[in-house]
Amino acid sequence: MGLLVVGTVAFDTIESAYGKVDRVVGGAAQYASYAASYFTEDIRLVSIIGDDFPQDELEELRSRGVDLKGLKVVKGGKSFFWAGKYHDDMNGRDTLVTDLNVLADFDPVLPDSFKHSQYILLGNLTPDIQISVIEQLEVKPQLIVLDTMNFWIDIALDSLLKAINLCDVLTINDEEARMLSGEFSLVKAAAKILDMGPDFLIIKKGEHGALLFDRNNVFFAPALPLEKVVDPTGAGDCFAGGFLGHIAKTQDLTFENMKRAVIYGSAMASFAVEDFGNIRIKSVTQEELARRVDAFVALSAFTL
Repeated sequence: MGLLVVGTVAFDTIESAYGKVDRVVGGAAQYASYAASYFTEDIRLVSIIGDDFPQDELEELRSRGVDLKGLKVVKGGKSFFWAGKYHDDMNGRDTLVTDLNVLADFDPVLPDSFKHSQYILLGNLTPDIQISVIEQLEVKPQLIVLDTMNFWIDIALDSLLKAINLCDVLTINDEEARMLSGEFSLVKAAAKILDMGPDFLIIKKGEHGALLFDRNNVFFAPALPLEKVVDPTGAGDCFAGGFLGHIAKTQDLTFENMKRAVIYGSAMASFAVEDFGNIRIKSVTQEELARRVDAFVALSAFTL
C-alpha cells in the first residue's frame, strides 16, 4: 500500500537542561519514518540532503524498510541545519540558527513507484510543496495527513487553505488552531477548521496531550507523565509517524481506530523525548511499545 513521508532530513544542534549536542541527525521526515517503521515496512521517504549526510544513517533507514529513491542528494551541498535552545520548562525554545542550505531549492519530484502510495504524510513544509506532492499522485490515497505551523498561517494563508482543503487529517498545536480559526475555544476552533476541508483534526497540546475531532466526535488522549524530558524536538513528527503507521497497518479509517492511532502516536512521541535527537526512537522494542501503550490506557481507564 505504501506510506509516503515528505519532509526534512537535517542536522540539529540542541541545548536543554540536560546538556547540549552538536549536529545530531534530525528533520521531520526521518523522525516520522523511524516512528512509522514500528508498524509497517513499506515507507517511502521524499526529501533533500547534501553529501555531508552520514551514510550509516541512510543505511539504518533502509534497514527499517524505508525506500530512499525519493531522497535527493546534492553533490557538494550542505544539508538543512537548525540550532535551538529549550527553556527550562521544555515548553518553549529559542531558535538560534536556521540554515536552509539545499532545502532552499527543494522541489520534490515523486518517483513513479511512489505515485500510487495510499497513505501520505506531508511534513511541515511550504504549502505550495505540499500541494505539489498531492498533485503528483496518480491515484486517490486512502489518507493524507498534513502538518503545518504558525509561520505558514502568517505568510502563506491562501496556499495553506488550499492544502488543508486537499488533506484528510490536519495536525496542528493549540496556538495554531486558534490562529487559523480566530476562535479561542478549541471546540469552536475545531468546527471552523473542519469546515475548511479535512475530515479529522488533531490538536496537539504538548505535555497536556492531544485532541482528535471529526464533525460528530471528540477524543482526548492524555500525555504520559515522564520523569525526564531531554529533547522534545522530534516529538510531533514521531507522533505523526506513529499515528499514520498504525493506520497503514490496520487500514481502518473509522473514528474508533483513529483514537487508537492517536495513542500509538502519543506513545512514539513519549519515547522520542527521552534522549537527544533520534537516539531513543531508534532503540524502542515492540515489548516496550506494548507496555507504553498499556500505560496510556491505564491513565484514563476507569469503571463506574
